Amino acid sequence: MVNSGIGKVGIITKSNYQSLMDHVGHGRAWDLSRKNGGLYLLPPFNIGTTGIYSNKIEAISSAMNFLRNSEEEYVLMTDCNAIYNVDFTDMFERHEKSGADITIAYKRSPAPAIRELTKFELADDGRITSISRRSDDEANYSLNVIFMRKSLLERLISEAIGLGYHSFTKDVLQKNINSLKIYGCEFNGYVKVIDGIQSYFEANMDLLKKENRKALFAKEKPVFTKVKDDVPAIYGLDSNASNSLIADGCVIEGTVENSVLFRGVHIGKGAVVKNCVLMQNTYISDDVKLNCVIADKNVVIKPNKNLSGDVKFPVFIGKGIVI
Repeated sequence: MVNSGIGKVGIITKSNYQSLMDHVGHGRAWDLSRKNGGLYLLPPFNIGTTGIYSNKIEAISSAMNFLRNSEEEYVLMTDCNAIYNVDFTDMFERHEKSGADITIAYKRSPAPAIRELTKFELADDGRITSISRRSDDEANYSLNVIFMRKSLLERLISEAIGLGYHSFTKDVLQKNINSLKIYGCEFNGYVKVIDGIQSYFEANMDLLKKENRKALFAKEKPVFTKVKDDVPAIYGLDSNASNSLIADGCVIEGTVENSVLFRGVHIGKGAVVKNCVLMQNTYISDDVKLNCVIADKNVVIKPNKNLSGDVKFPVFIGKGIVI
Protein backbone atom coordinates (compact mmCIF):
# COMPACT_ATOMS: atom_id res chain seq x y z
CA MET A 1 0.00 0.00 0.00
CA VAL A 2 2.81 2.40 0.85
CA ASN A 3 4.38 1.67 -2.54
CA SER A 4 1.09 2.83 -4.08
CA GLY A 5 1.20 6.17 -2.28
CA ILE A 6 -1.32 5.25 0.42
CA GLY A 7 -0.39 7.13 3.58
CA LYS A 8 -3.23 6.16 5.92
CA VAL A 9 -3.95 2.53 6.77
CA GLY A 10 -6.48 1.17 9.25
CA ILE A 11 -6.36 -2.47 10.34
CA ILE A 12 -9.64 -3.82 11.72
CA THR A 13 -8.84 -6.35 14.46
CA LYS A 14 -11.06 -8.91 16.14
CA SER A 15 -9.38 -11.24 18.66
CA ASN A 16 -5.93 -12.50 19.68
CA TYR A 17 -4.22 -9.59 17.98
CA GLN A 18 -1.32 -9.10 20.41
CA SER A 19 1.15 -10.61 17.92
CA LEU A 20 -0.18 -8.27 15.23
CA MET A 21 0.36 -5.27 17.52
CA ASP A 22 3.88 -6.44 18.33
CA HIS A 23 4.68 -6.79 14.63
CA VAL A 24 3.24 -3.60 13.14
CA GLY A 25 3.87 -1.36 16.15
CA HIS A 26 3.55 2.28 15.11
CA GLY A 27 4.19 1.45 11.46
CA ARG A 28 7.73 2.84 11.44
CA ALA A 29 9.07 0.00 9.23
CA TRP A 30 6.56 0.99 6.53
CA ASP A 31 7.05 4.76 6.89
CA LEU A 32 3.61 4.96 8.49
CA SER A 33 4.69 6.54 11.77
CA ARG A 34 3.48 9.98 10.78
CA LYS A 35 2.01 13.14 12.25
CA ASN A 36 -0.73 13.11 9.62
CA GLY A 37 -2.13 9.79 8.45
CA GLY A 38 -0.11 6.71 9.30
CA LEU A 39 -1.09 3.33 10.74
CA TYR A 40 -4.16 2.75 12.90
CA LEU A 41 -5.19 -0.41 14.72
CA LEU A 42 -8.97 -0.47 15.03
CA PRO A 43 -9.95 -2.69 17.99
CA PRO A 44 -13.33 -4.46 17.94
CA PHE A 45 -16.30 -3.19 19.89
CA ASN A 46 -19.85 -4.34 20.40
CA ILE A 47 -22.34 -3.82 17.56
CA GLY A 48 -25.64 -2.97 19.24
CA THR A 49 -26.78 -6.03 21.15
CA THR A 50 -25.04 -8.60 18.92
CA GLY A 51 -21.58 -8.36 20.49
CA ILE A 52 -18.37 -8.20 18.47
CA TYR A 53 -18.84 -8.14 14.70
CA SER A 54 -19.52 -11.45 12.96
CA ASN A 55 -19.31 -10.45 9.29
CA LYS A 56 -17.64 -7.95 6.97
CA ILE A 57 -20.55 -5.50 7.00
CA GLU A 58 -20.46 -5.26 10.79
CA ALA A 59 -16.65 -5.07 10.74
CA ILE A 60 -16.70 -2.08 8.39
CA SER A 61 -19.49 -0.51 10.42
CA SER A 62 -17.36 -0.80 13.55
CA ALA A 63 -14.67 1.26 11.78
CA MET A 64 -17.07 3.90 10.50
CA ASN A 65 -15.88 6.59 12.93
CA PHE A 66 -12.35 6.11 11.60
CA LEU A 67 -13.64 6.59 8.06
CA ARG A 68 -15.76 9.63 8.90
CA ASN A 69 -12.83 11.32 10.60
CA SER A 70 -10.57 10.72 7.60
CA GLU A 71 -10.16 13.43 4.98
CA GLU A 72 -9.42 11.00 2.15
CA GLU A 73 -11.97 10.83 -0.65
CA TYR A 74 -11.47 7.17 -1.57
CA VAL A 75 -11.33 3.90 0.35
CA LEU A 76 -9.41 0.76 -0.60
CA MET A 77 -10.57 -2.37 1.25
CA THR A 78 -8.57 -5.60 1.29
CA ASP A 79 -8.69 -8.88 3.16
CA CYS A 80 -5.72 -9.88 5.31
CA ASN A 81 -5.37 -13.51 4.20
CA ALA A 82 -4.10 -13.07 0.64
CA ILE A 83 -0.49 -12.87 -0.52
CA TYR A 84 0.33 -10.74 -3.56
CA ASN A 85 2.40 -7.70 -4.54
CA VAL A 86 0.35 -5.24 -6.55
CA ASP A 87 0.59 -1.54 -7.31
CA PHE A 88 -2.85 -0.14 -6.51
CA THR A 89 -2.08 2.98 -8.55
CA ASP A 90 -3.09 1.11 -11.69
CA MET A 91 -6.38 0.13 -10.07
CA PHE A 92 -7.09 3.76 -9.15
CA GLU A 93 -6.33 4.94 -12.70
CA ARG A 94 -8.63 2.30 -14.19
CA HIS A 95 -11.35 3.31 -11.73
CA GLU A 96 -11.12 6.94 -12.79
CA LYS A 97 -10.92 6.18 -16.51
CA SER A 98 -13.93 3.84 -16.53
CA GLY A 99 -16.15 6.12 -14.46
CA ALA A 100 -16.86 3.21 -12.12
CA ASP A 101 -18.64 3.49 -8.80
CA ILE A 102 -16.78 0.42 -7.51
CA THR A 103 -13.71 -1.37 -8.83
CA ILE A 104 -12.79 -4.90 -7.71
CA ALA A 105 -9.51 -6.69 -8.38
CA TYR A 106 -9.71 -10.22 -9.76
CA LYS A 107 -7.49 -12.93 -11.17
CA ARG A 108 -8.39 -15.36 -13.92
CA SER A 109 -7.33 -18.79 -12.70
CA PRO A 110 -8.41 -22.41 -12.27
CA ALA A 111 -10.90 -23.09 -9.51
CA PRO A 112 -9.32 -22.30 -6.12
CA ALA A 113 -9.69 -24.64 -3.17
CA ILE A 114 -11.44 -21.94 -1.14
CA ARG A 115 -15.17 -22.19 -1.77
CA GLU A 116 -15.99 -18.81 -0.22
CA LEU A 117 -14.39 -16.96 -3.13
CA THR A 118 -16.69 -15.47 -5.73
CA LYS A 119 -16.35 -15.32 -9.49
CA PHE A 120 -17.26 -12.62 -11.99
CA GLU A 121 -18.61 -12.40 -15.50
CA LEU A 122 -17.45 -9.26 -17.30
CA ALA A 123 -18.59 -7.31 -20.34
CA ASP A 124 -16.10 -6.28 -23.01
CA ASP A 125 -15.55 -2.92 -21.33
CA GLY A 126 -14.66 -4.58 -18.01
CA ARG A 127 -17.97 -3.98 -16.25
CA ILE A 128 -18.99 -6.83 -13.96
CA THR A 129 -22.30 -8.28 -15.12
CA SER A 130 -22.59 -11.28 -12.81
CA ILE A 131 -21.33 -12.24 -9.34
CA SER A 132 -21.71 -15.87 -8.25
CA ARG A 133 -20.16 -18.53 -6.04
CA ARG A 134 -17.00 -20.42 -6.90
CA SER A 135 -17.32 -23.14 -9.55
CA ASP A 136 -15.05 -25.99 -10.60
CA ASP A 137 -13.78 -24.36 -13.78
CA GLU A 138 -11.42 -21.57 -14.77
CA ALA A 139 -12.99 -18.18 -14.15
CA ASN A 140 -12.42 -14.60 -12.97
CA TYR A 141 -12.10 -14.95 -9.19
CA SER A 142 -12.36 -11.99 -6.84
CA LEU A 143 -9.34 -11.01 -4.74
CA ASN A 144 -11.64 -9.10 -2.37
CA VAL A 145 -9.75 -5.88 -3.11
CA ILE A 146 -12.43 -3.20 -3.45
CA PHE A 147 -12.04 0.49 -4.33
CA MET A 148 -14.73 3.19 -4.09
CA ARG A 149 -15.52 6.64 -2.78
CA LYS A 150 -15.76 6.88 1.00
CA SER A 151 -19.19 8.51 0.77
CA LEU A 152 -20.53 5.58 -1.26
CA LEU A 153 -19.17 3.04 1.22
CA GLU A 154 -20.74 4.91 4.13
CA ARG A 155 -24.13 4.89 2.38
CA LEU A 156 -23.95 1.21 1.42
CA ILE A 157 -22.95 0.11 4.92
CA SER A 158 -25.63 2.26 6.56
CA GLU A 159 -28.29 0.73 4.31
CA ALA A 160 -26.96 -2.80 4.87
CA ILE A 161 -27.00 -2.45 8.65
CA GLY A 162 -30.52 -1.03 8.55
CA LEU A 163 -31.75 -3.96 6.46
CA GLY A 164 -29.95 -6.58 8.57
CA TYR A 165 -27.66 -7.73 5.77
CA HIS A 166 -24.71 -10.01 6.53
CA SER A 167 -22.71 -10.64 3.34
CA PHE A 168 -20.95 -7.70 1.69
CA THR A 169 -20.60 -9.59 -1.59
CA LYS A 170 -24.08 -11.12 -1.76
CA ASP A 171 -26.16 -8.45 -0.04
CA VAL A 172 -24.32 -5.30 -1.14
CA LEU A 173 -22.38 -5.91 -4.35
CA GLN A 174 -24.63 -8.50 -5.96
CA LYS A 175 -27.86 -6.64 -5.20
CA ASN A 176 -26.46 -3.39 -6.60
CA ILE A 177 -24.87 -4.84 -9.71
CA ASN A 178 -27.39 -3.11 -12.00
CA SER A 179 -27.80 0.16 -10.11
CA LEU A 180 -24.06 0.76 -9.61
CA LYS A 181 -21.25 0.67 -12.15
CA ILE A 182 -19.04 -2.11 -10.79
CA TYR A 183 -15.91 -2.80 -12.81
CA GLY A 184 -13.17 -5.40 -12.58
CA CYS A 185 -9.42 -4.82 -12.63
CA GLU A 186 -7.40 -7.90 -13.60
CA PHE A 187 -4.24 -8.86 -11.71
CA ASN A 188 -1.86 -11.28 -13.42
CA GLY A 189 0.79 -11.80 -10.75
CA TYR A 190 1.24 -14.42 -8.04
CA VAL A 191 -1.69 -14.78 -5.64
CA LYS A 192 -2.20 -17.16 -2.73
CA VAL A 193 -5.20 -17.03 -0.42
CA ILE A 194 -4.64 -18.61 3.00
CA ASP A 195 -7.61 -20.13 4.79
CA GLY A 196 -6.01 -22.87 6.90
CA ILE A 197 -2.98 -24.99 7.70
CA GLN A 198 -2.70 -26.61 4.28
CA SER A 199 -2.84 -23.37 2.28
CA TYR A 200 -0.35 -21.77 4.70
CA PHE A 201 2.01 -24.69 4.10
CA GLU A 202 1.53 -24.41 0.34
CA ALA A 203 2.26 -20.67 0.42
CA ASN A 204 5.57 -21.27 2.17
CA MET A 205 6.52 -24.02 -0.26
CA ASP A 206 5.65 -21.67 -3.13
CA LEU A 207 8.34 -19.28 -1.87
CA LEU A 208 10.98 -21.90 -2.67
CA LYS A 209 10.26 -21.41 -6.38
CA LYS A 210 12.33 -18.66 -7.96
CA GLU A 211 9.54 -17.36 -10.19
CA ASN A 212 7.25 -16.83 -7.19
CA ARG A 213 9.92 -15.01 -5.19
CA LYS A 214 10.62 -12.83 -8.21
CA ALA A 215 6.93 -11.95 -8.50
CA LEU A 216 6.52 -11.17 -4.79
CA PHE A 217 9.81 -9.38 -4.16
CA ALA A 218 10.24 -7.32 -7.31
CA LYS A 219 12.87 -4.57 -7.08
CA GLU A 220 10.44 -1.92 -8.29
CA LYS A 221 7.92 -2.94 -5.58
CA PRO A 222 10.03 -3.59 -2.46
CA VAL A 223 8.49 -5.38 0.50
CA PHE A 224 9.18 -3.81 3.89
CA THR A 225 8.93 -5.55 7.23
CA LYS A 226 9.85 -5.09 10.86
CA VAL A 227 13.62 -5.44 11.14
CA LYS A 228 15.16 -7.81 13.67
CA ASP A 229 18.95 -7.57 13.64
CA ASP A 230 20.72 -10.87 14.21
CA VAL A 231 23.94 -12.64 13.29
CA PRO A 232 24.11 -14.50 9.96
CA ALA A 233 23.11 -18.16 9.92
CA ILE A 234 25.85 -20.53 11.09
CA TYR A 235 26.50 -23.78 9.21
CA GLY A 236 28.37 -26.67 10.85
CA LEU A 237 31.06 -28.73 9.14
CA ASP A 238 28.68 -31.63 8.49
CA SER A 239 25.64 -29.53 7.59
CA ASN A 240 23.83 -29.64 4.27
CA ALA A 241 21.19 -27.14 3.13
CA SER A 242 19.46 -27.08 -0.26
CA ASN A 243 16.51 -25.22 -1.82
CA SER A 244 15.60 -23.59 1.47
CA LEU A 245 15.02 -20.12 2.92
CA ILE A 246 17.05 -19.78 6.11
CA ALA A 247 16.84 -16.62 8.20
CA ASP A 248 19.50 -14.89 10.28
CA GLY A 249 20.34 -16.35 13.66
CA CYS A 250 19.84 -19.98 12.60
CA VAL A 251 22.33 -22.71 13.49
CA ILE A 252 22.42 -25.58 10.99
CA GLU A 253 24.34 -28.70 12.00
CA GLY A 254 22.21 -31.26 10.15
CA THR A 255 20.40 -31.49 6.80
CA VAL A 256 17.75 -29.06 5.57
CA GLU A 257 15.90 -29.57 2.27
CA ASN A 258 12.99 -27.69 0.70
CA SER A 259 12.17 -25.86 3.92
CA VAL A 260 11.55 -22.39 5.34
CA LEU A 261 13.33 -21.57 8.60
CA PHE A 262 12.50 -18.44 10.59
CA ARG A 263 14.94 -16.57 12.85
CA GLY A 264 16.88 -18.44 15.50
CA VAL A 265 16.03 -22.01 14.45
CA HIS A 266 18.51 -24.68 15.55
CA ILE A 267 18.97 -27.90 13.57
CA GLY A 268 21.00 -30.47 15.52
CA LYS A 269 23.65 -32.89 14.31
CA GLY A 270 22.31 -35.79 12.29
CA ALA A 271 18.86 -34.17 12.06
CA VAL A 272 17.08 -34.26 8.69
CA VAL A 273 14.43 -31.63 7.97
CA LYS A 274 12.51 -31.86 4.68
CA ASN A 275 9.52 -29.87 3.40
CA CYS A 276 9.06 -28.06 6.71
CA VAL A 277 8.14 -24.61 8.01
CA LEU A 278 9.88 -23.93 11.32
CA MET A 279 9.06 -20.64 13.04
CA GLN A 280 11.39 -18.58 15.19
CA ASN A 281 13.46 -20.17 17.93
CA THR A 282 12.35 -23.71 17.12
CA TYR A 283 14.92 -26.19 18.45
CA ILE A 284 15.42 -29.45 16.57
CA SER A 285 17.65 -31.80 18.55
CA ASP A 286 20.18 -34.30 17.23
CA ASP A 287 19.04 -37.18 14.98
CA VAL A 288 15.49 -35.88 14.56
CA LYS A 289 13.68 -36.67 11.30
CA LEU A 290 10.98 -34.23 10.14
CA ASN A 291 8.94 -34.22 6.94
CA CYS A 292 6.00 -31.91 6.10
CA VAL A 293 5.90 -30.32 9.55
CA ILE A 294 4.86 -26.80 10.60
CA ALA A 295 6.28 -25.79 13.98
CA ASP A 296 5.13 -22.61 15.69
CA LYS A 297 7.48 -20.44 17.77
CA ASN A 298 9.64 -21.90 20.55
CA VAL A 299 8.88 -25.55 19.77
CA VAL A 300 11.40 -28.12 21.01
CA ILE A 301 11.79 -31.55 19.39
CA LYS A 302 13.88 -33.87 21.56
CA PRO A 303 16.51 -36.26 20.15
CA ASN A 304 15.66 -39.22 17.90
CA LYS A 305 12.05 -38.19 17.23
CA ASN A 306 10.49 -38.94 13.84
CA LEU A 307 7.52 -36.87 12.65
CA SER A 308 6.13 -37.09 9.14
CA GLY A 309 3.09 -35.57 7.50
CA ASP A 310 2.07 -35.17 3.88
CA VAL A 311 2.01 -32.19 1.52
CA LYS A 312 -1.80 -32.34 1.72
CA PHE A 313 -1.89 -32.93 5.48
CA PRO A 314 1.15 -31.34 7.16
CA VAL A 315 1.73 -31.96 10.86
CA PHE A 316 1.22 -28.82 12.96
CA ILE A 317 2.94 -28.30 16.32
CA GLY A 318 1.62 -25.45 18.46
CA LYS A 319 3.59 -22.65 20.07
CA GLY A 320 5.99 -23.68 22.85
CA ILE A 321 5.22 -27.41 22.70
CA VAL A 322 7.96 -29.87 23.66
CA ILE A 323 7.94 -33.27 21.97
